[in-house]
Amino acid sequence: MRTGKLARAGRYTALVAYLVFLAFPFLWLVSTAFKPARELGSLHPTWIPENPTLGNFRQAFDEQPLLQAALNSLVAALGAAVVAVVIATPMAYVMARHRGTLSRLATGWVVVSQAFPFVLVIIPLFLVLKNLRLINSVPGLIMVYVVWALPFALWMLVGYVRAVPVELEEAAAVDGAGRLRTLVSVTAPLLAPGIVATALFAFITAWNEFFFALVLLKTPEKQTLPVVLTHFIGAEGVADLGPLAAAAFLATLPSLVVFALIQRRITGGMLAGAVKS
Repeated sequence: MRTGKLARAGRYTALVAYLVFLAFPFLWLVSTAFKPARELGSLHPTWIPENPTLGNFRQAFDEQPLLQAALNSLVAALGAAVVAVVIATPMAYVMARHRGTLSRLATGWVVVSQAFPFVLVIIPLFLVLKNLRLINSVPGLIMVYVVWALPFALWMLVGYVRAVPVELEEAAAVDGAGRLRTLVSVTAPLLAPGIVATALFAFITAWNEFFFALVLLKTPEKQTLPVVLTHFIGAEGVADLGPLAAAAFLATLPSLVVFALIQRRITGGMLAGAVKS
């Protein structure tokens, strides 16, 4: 019994240490965001600001168009999330219900597509968007985000579809419901939590994305929030820490809130896809 208590205490201690390790960058970011310039240059930094100030936030908004950048990020993230879910939902249903050659090929595509690094696809992607005249445009960026988020969104939704008992659809068919009526009245309501979780995941992915936005968007008024954050770093590589931390803190909040809302649903979808035959 004593050995079991020691093992449990060790696990909890390791878990707490891991949480502290993960939370340290964010806590330091929050602390830096509220420190005045004098404390930021101190040789003996402190966790809690001695004289907290909102001056860094005011300076950040004065120096860079954060509101416009946040609006661009919001439009790109919402557009990518909606389009990705609309495309992935019927594809996931077919893959989950009809396990044939097409389903296996699609599953292989999902796995392989996640192995390609950004640098291998950015040049051909840039040329394609240039031919479509979508360079330096938010719609072009949405198209890229949809393609990048689609494989994982598809994989998540397949798990949710497989978690819906096929017997419910068969029972609806016995009662005289057609295929479309069954999908709308029976399957779709049960998939609603998974669809919402998948859309929110695609939203987070697009909101935090930096590399594609940096390459494809050149006009300052069209740049997204992650790209605008780099403007707080001078040509010599010296960062304006106070305003940078304040802007980064504001940019991080939406991702934290959304992830806190969907983390259980994401885990549930993954487990459902893993255990459902």
